[in-house]
Amino acid sequence: MACLTIDLIAKSEKHFKKRRGISLLQYLKTLTHLHFSNRNIEEIGDLSMCRNLTVLYLFENRLTKICSLDFASNLTHLYLQNNNITHMNNLSNLKKLTKLYLSRNKISVVEGLEELSGLKELHLENQQLEPGDQLLFDPISVLALAESLCVLNINNNNIEDIKDLSVLKELEHFSAAQNKLLHIDELEDVFELWSKLLILDLSGNPVCKQRKYRDRLIVVCQKLGTLDGKDINEITRQFLVNWKAAKEGKKRKYKDPMLTWPEVAHPPRNDFGFAESESSGSTHPLQIYPPNNMHSGEPQEPPRSFIPAQSPSRSPFSEVISLKS
Repeated sequence: MACLTIDLIAKSEKHFKKRRGISLLQYLKTLTHLHFSNRNIEEIGDLSMCRNLTVLYLFENRLTKICSLDFASNLTHLYLQNNNITHMNNLSNLKKLTKLYLSRNKISVVEGLEELSGLKELHLENQQLEPGDQLLFDPISVLALAESLCVLNINNNNIEDIKDLSVLKELEHFSAAQNKLLHIDELEDVFELWSKLLILDLSGNPVCKQRKYRDRLIVVCQKLGTLDGKDINEITRQFLVNWKAAKEGKKRKYKDPMLTWPEVAHPPRNDFGFAESESSGSTHPLQIYPPNNMHSGEPQEPPRSFIPAQSPSRSPFSEVISLKS
């Protein structure tokens, strides 16, 4: 079993050339970058002498777990893609870590990131999941990244929704291509919170086939410059924004009758149920003021059959008096 140890570093021709003239101990203390990719390494041994290590390349090996990195408090970049890692453990001491590459492993739950409040990039695409499984996110870990994470890649992980990621308000680059995202309304709710988003890739998802998919996302993502690999023209964006505003304005006008009915639609009435004319003070029995004539606001005459016959010499008041007597 190949294990990454101090002895393996000492035997490495590349590192041997770099430490000419100095002892191994001195070299290890000054070592900042360690390259051991594609070396069939299955385990990380004791590297505690490399306390100034900032970048560690261990991609394309046979690692099944993350371990023995408690010493690496200065590590900023960790490359572990193309291994057989199943769990995101033993990362809590890497408080200076800014970039973490874990694509093409066997991770099913994104976890163990509670202490990585400075992480800016997280790459988790193409996990080797069991049939029917999807990549899940631990809410505590996601919340810990809310103020720092700028780049997130979760391509091809059978993901059905991203509601759990809505707190990641600092995201600028989000890739979730080749998943199972379907509901554009849910996506809009999330993207509306990501005000800094510049690059978005959802290609290969079922949602891409929905009507007005691209138009709706361009409107909701105000700073987006690239969608599914295609640049967004600023003129197109402004046209879509104006179109949506006009459409919503029409909807509000239709739903609120106060925006369409004239102010004189219901004029004051006297005690006898007759509308009074503001100009003459006279009464007009049984005049109706529906919103049929929206623009003029003029009262409408009722059908002739509903107007009671009146004597030319008598007023409505005399009829009422005669009835009472």
